[in-house]
Amino acid sequence: MYKTSNLSSVFSPNSLQPRMLVNRFSCTLKNQTVKIGHCTKVPRNVNMEKLQHGYLFPEIERHELLHLKKYPNANVIDLGIGDTTEPLPTLVTSSMVDFVRGLSTAEGYKGYGPEQGEKALRKAIAHRVYKDLGIKPSEVFVSDGAQCDISRLQLLMGPNLKIAVQDPSFPAYIDSSVIIGHAGKFVDRIGKYENIEYMTCGPQTDFFPDLHRTSRTQLIFFCSPNNPTGHAATRKQLQQLVDFAKVNGSIIIYDSAYSAYITDDSPKSIFEIPGAKEVAIEVSSFSKFAGFTGVRLGWTVVPEELLYSNGFPVLHDFNRIVCTCFNGASNISQAGGLACLSPEGLKAVKSLIDYYMENARILVNALTSLGLTVYGGKNAPYVWVRFPGLKSWDVFDEILENTHIITVPGSGFGPGGEGYIRISAFGQRESVIEASERLKYLLY
Repeated sequence: MYKTSNLSSVFSPNSLQPRMLVNRFSCTLKNQTVKIGHCTKVPRNVNMEKLQHGYLFPEIERHELLHLKKYPNANVIDLGIGDTTEPLPTLVTSSMVDFVRGLSTAEGYKGYGPEQGEKALRKAIAHRVYKDLGIKPSEVFVSDGAQCDISRLQLLMGPNLKIAVQDPSFPAYIDSSVIIGHAGKFVDRIGKYENIEYMTCGPQTDFFPDLHRTSRTQLIFFCSPNNPTGHAATRKQLQQLVDFAKVNGSIIIYDSAYSAYITDDSPKSIFEIPGAKEVAIEVSSFSKFAGFTGVRLGWTVVPEELLYSNGFPVLHDFNRIVCTCFNGASNISQAGGLACLSPEGLKAVKSLIDYYMENARILVNALTSLGLTVYGGKNAPYVWVRFPGLKSWDVFDEILENTHIITVPGSGFGPGGEGYIRISAFGQRESVIEASERLKYLLY
């Protein structure tokens, strides 16, 4: 998850619609009149009008700000958005510092780099992350993060395609699909957009879609381990997904941002599955596995074997998108990423992963001791807690009001998340322990 800028100053307390600051003239904006200083003759993007409310995480920030206004001295514990908290390994920061110092010398200065990423980093990702899977450095595109690449892939594919998403899933898949023009109208009664296939991935289906009941779509967004449920798809499940995509001529956009947290034998990459190179693109990130949420670094793999319906390689078009819309990831960030993938760096990063997974264990134990149904926390740093018969936002508000803990309402990840709360294990150990005790007191 990626924390966005604070937009509270332009949102009113009771609405997520922008409120205008200058009252001089009036314009009609989708069934409402807003007073502003001047109206151009440029129409608003109709796809932006389809978006429902605000993006999930700024809305959570808005609730937090209102809570702090009500309780200015509260010790709020944020286990919501999922931002990393622990210091980066010295080995990694030292490599970035050395690179920065080099920029002040004639020998060490570097300007623009390759849009696709530095060759050394592309090679390291191909050979160390995807070792023995046959991924070539030329198929790796280094970026400023997975969420940015999701939008670039939407731009690559263009509008008016039918997409499928896990339900629940990371909200950027749906919101970016709406913005690019894949979605139809939003149906309030069911909480879904037309033209989007919502693949139910709850405990009743072992957190994997029933593909026999899933309609054919051109694009399939799939995240494993899943955010928010924490479920990592098994090898058998991913083989079914690849076979399904082949039969239907679909492309899978596979998000493996949390794969480093997998502790069992679940695949860490879609490319471990035979045939996946012909139907899948993989997006990943240094954000959660190396603590680069602020440093910003990620990558996308587009195999040479992946072809459009006319036989043209998808890789060539994605290269054009990258070269047109992106000047390349920061060379400072890339120096840090390269250090992460050294043998010593991988050991240091593993210690960060172990730290957050111990947090997850603490949270799972605390919540299960209360008799709650708890999922996740095994292959991902997220705990997915069921509150049957209750609305997610109501549970979110009650937890915040009575414990000063920020969580995430499950309905923010899609209608399949209603009745659940997601709790992040990203946090300092003492805060996680304190949060566990507060939750016990509230829920006991």
